[in-house]
Amino acid sequence: MPDVHDTIARATSALDALARAGEAVEDEWQYVTDLHAVWRARLVQVATARGTASVEPGVLEAVERASVEIEAIEDPHRAIDWLSTYPQIVLLALGETG
Repeated sequence: MPDVHDTIARATSALDALARAGEAVEDEWQYVTDLHAVWRARLVQVATARGTASVEPGVLEAVERASVEIEAIEDPHRAIDWLSTYPQIVLLALGETG
């Protein structure tokens, strides 16, 4: 059965892709870097606290589907928009608050 660690690992991979895309906007580079660092740290915090806790297969599947969509974003401005939204979707799927 999938666990929180598996789910977070998949999510951080997609989050990293968003950050790479968003960094192309030079005027927003610091914002993107800071936002990425904060949300990645929050996801890692959840993985550390609950890593081996199992999740329903549907949770990992939902995160996988969202991740595929996220990784397909090529427009850097759109990537920046999703950089703060995507982690919240993952946390909600895992039953976390904030």
